[in-house]
Parts: sequence; C-alpha cells; structure tokens
Amino acid sequence: MNSLIPIRFQPTDLDTIAEATGRVVIIVPPEGKLDPAARRANRLTKGGVARLVESEKFEKAKSGQVITLAWPAGMQAEALDVLVLPRRPSVTEARKAGAALAKVKGASAMQVMAGSQNKAEELALGIALRSYSFDAHKTADAEDPGEVVIAHTKSDEVAEAAAPLLAIAEGVHMTRDLINEPANVLTTTEFADRVSALAELGVEVEILDEDKLAELGMRTLLSVGQGSDSPSKVAVMQWKGGAKDDAPLALVGKGVVFDTGGISLKPSAGMEDMTMDMGGAGVVAGTMKALALRKAKANVVGLIGLVENMPSGNATRPGDVVTSMKGDTVEIINTDAEGRLVLCDVMWYAQERFKPAGMIDLATLTGAIIIGLGHENAGVFSNNDELCNSFLKAAGAEDEGAWRMPLGKAYDDLLKSRIADMKNIGGRPAGSITAAQFLARFVKEDTPWIHLDIAGVASVKGETSYAPKGATGWGVMALNRLVQDRFEQG
Repeated sequence: MNSLIPIRFQPTDLDTIAEATGRVVIIVPPEGKLDPAARRANRLTKGGVARLVESEKFEKAKSGQVITLAWPAGMQAEALDVLVLPRRPSVTEARKAGAALAKVKGASAMQVMAGSQNKAEELALGIALRSYSFDAHKTADAEDPGEVVIAHTKSDEVAEAAAPLLAIAEGVHMTRDLINEPANVLTTTEFADRVSALAELGVEVEILDEDKLAELGMRTLLSVGQGSDSPSKVAVMQWKGGAKDDAPLALVGKGVVFDTGGISLKPSAGMEDMTMDMGGAGVVAGTMKALALRKAKANVVGLIGLVENMPSGNATRPGDVVTSMKGDTVEIINTDAEGRLVLCDVMWYAQERFKPAGMIDLATLTGAIIIGLGHENAGVFSNNDELCNSFLKAAGAEDEGAWRMPLGKAYDDLLKSRIADMKNIGGRPAGSITAAQFLARFVKEDTPWIHLDIAGVASVKGETSYAPKGATGWGVMALNRLVQDRFEQG
C-alpha cells in the first residue's frame, strides 16, 4: 500500500538555506515583499531573487505558481523554488500551492522555508495529496521520495494542525490504491482482507460471507456475483468514536471489483477501466481509515458490497426476477445495471441493523452522470434537504465538486415492470436519475439519505489539482468534513 511522503516540521533556521541539498523553497507574496528567508536566499544568490521578483515573469505569475532557479549560485541546493503565495491565502490556495510544490519536487528532498506563513498545514496537505504515484506493479526499483521539511516560526503549532490533515491524506491514498489496483489483484477476498487490516486502527470489522448473505436474504447482491468464481462478500466497518447511544452515520459503497456487464456484455473498448467500478467502496474504506487515524469523535459505520460481475453458465440473465432483502421483486432488464442491485440490499441491511442517523451511498453507478456533469462534479441525490445541504457545503469547503440532481415520481414511474415490483433500469432518458429512484425505494421514510454517483470523478484520464491521472480519492475529504461538521462530538 502507498505510504505518504515523509513530511517533517522544524523551527526556522536561516543558516540551513545555504547548506541544504535537494530543493529549497522560499515563499514570496504577489506584491513581492521578501521575508527573512527570501532575503537570505537573495544575499546568497547575489541578488538573484530580487531580480526575479522585479521581472515581468514574476509580475505575470499567479498565486500558487512555482518559479525555479536551477543550481543557484551561493547555495548547495540543486534548485531554489520561489512559490508565489499571499501571506494569508485561502485554504484552497494553500493546498494547490502545496500540490504545485509536489509536482516540481520529484525524488529530491525539499526544504520549505515557510517563515510565519499562514495555513502552512494546508500547504503540507497539498504536498501530501499530490505526492502520490501507483507503482506497485512496476519492476523498476522505486526511488526514495526524499523527505519534505517545513520550517516555520511556530513549527509545533503547525505540526499539531497538520496531523489530522495528514490522516485524511492517508485515507485518500488508501482509496486511490484500491481504485488503481487491477482486478486480478484486488479480488473480493483481497479487498476484504485490506479493510480487515483497519482493525489495527480500532475499527471493528466483520466480513459476511455468501452463506450469511443468503441467510439474510441479500439475493439481489448475490445475483450480481453468481457468475463469478470470486465469492461475494459484505464488509462492515464500525468506528465508535462518539457517544455510546448515538446512532451512527452509515456509509454504503458499491464494490464491484470488475464489471464486464455480465450477460449484457460491455463493448471491449474501455472495459479495462472497469477495475475502478469498486470506487464507492474504495471511498468508504478510505474515509473509515481517515476517521480512525484522526480519532474522530463520531459513530460511523461503513458497509461495502464486494462482488464481481462476470458472464458464465451460472450468471444472472436478462429477464430473471430476483427478490431483494427488503422483499421487493426486481425484473433484471440489463445485467450491466448491477451496482444498484448490490447497493439496495446493503442499504436495507444498514437500516435494519444500525438504524442510522443518516445514510450516504457512493457508487460509480452510471455513465449517464458523466454525460450530465462530466468529470468535474459528482451527482448528488437526496430525500433530505438539511443533510444534502450539509454535504454540499462540506464538498465545497474541500474543493470536491458535487452538484444536486432531481428526484421525482415521473422518473420513478419509468421503473414499472409488467411482471415484478420494479425493473432495474428505466431506459436511456435520465439514466442517472432513474438509478437513484431505484435506490430510493430501499430507503426507509425516516432515514435521511444521500446517493452520490461518482462515476465521473472517481478515476480520470488526466491529472487534477491534487492527483496524477487515475484514481482521485474524491469523496474522502468531503465525507470527513461532513462527519466533522455535523456528527462529531464537540
């Protein structure tokens, strides 16, 4: 599993600027005023920093941009990186500035002369988030990443503020690792083993096997995995950091470790991307890790349905009718609309067993949400304005795109079946909405609920502000913030 780049905090010592190897970073605000570290670097480089600040290049530089002076005279460092950043940046500015530093860092050690810079802990988070690569299956020896030292006048305070943020980054990295893994490695059993390891952090983990799922009546979930040799499972992760009697927040994730479409086979082009169809489960697992690492004072239960959707002589057929744990019958029109069949049973189980204060499900559920929102926003569907608005606020604070989508009876009517209580698809129009309407049928009237369709944001073809191309880890920070703002004890 990927580990965070080493980040250390120490008191400011200007004398280290001359001797430091690797890369040295100074921070200069857009107005060009030099702090003590920048003035020391300017003297060492015989006015090089001042000439840069007076240049047209600096004048045109944007907040968060890094301008590099290679092999600066008078210093041992291979590069002097000038980070353009206001003294009092926003949280997003500071994080993106950290991400920009991570991009230029490479494998070199980096010393950031942060002085009295405001939000230096957010700068550290940006470095941690962007310093990620998935190299588990490359045969070349991995390079030593080189540590990052952040020198600050109040280093102890910054280190204390950074600790919970770096715990969140650990959760994000876990999610990325899970989503990036190929399906021959991340089988249902391997996924269950990895979340079982969260027990070392104080998370209570149970793995429900196929016999137990059959006993519980999770027939829609089992119908998805019955064509695969990989056994279907449900993992239940409980973090009990709140008051004993407080109802937990339930997070439910779709964990289809590979999706061929089943008998309704997908086209071969792009099918290799379906290793990421367990993205919802990956976000739930990463969020549980983040909450445990930072010792969140809240009760949260994470439940993930782990299956593989394969065609075989034993696979579910289009036209089959399956009975859910709730007792409703579902006519399977398309076996490639399988995620909702996994989620509906796990959602019902979560409500029956835990009677949660709120429930949020996450799934790479529909291609339709990508057509609607692209790769900038997850689709948000909810039966509760208060919980939904809290989540949208949390997602906005963490710079994770999310956009509310509608629900309604006209959409729900598209799921009517001639031979069963419902169909598993409602046709091409409004495909992401009818998928949400299907799930809504398995939400109890008194349960505040959000459905997050993360098909467009879980894994992307190009780099983002905080991640290289591939898995983004979207959702871990937003869910953590929601827990912190709405469910955590004071």
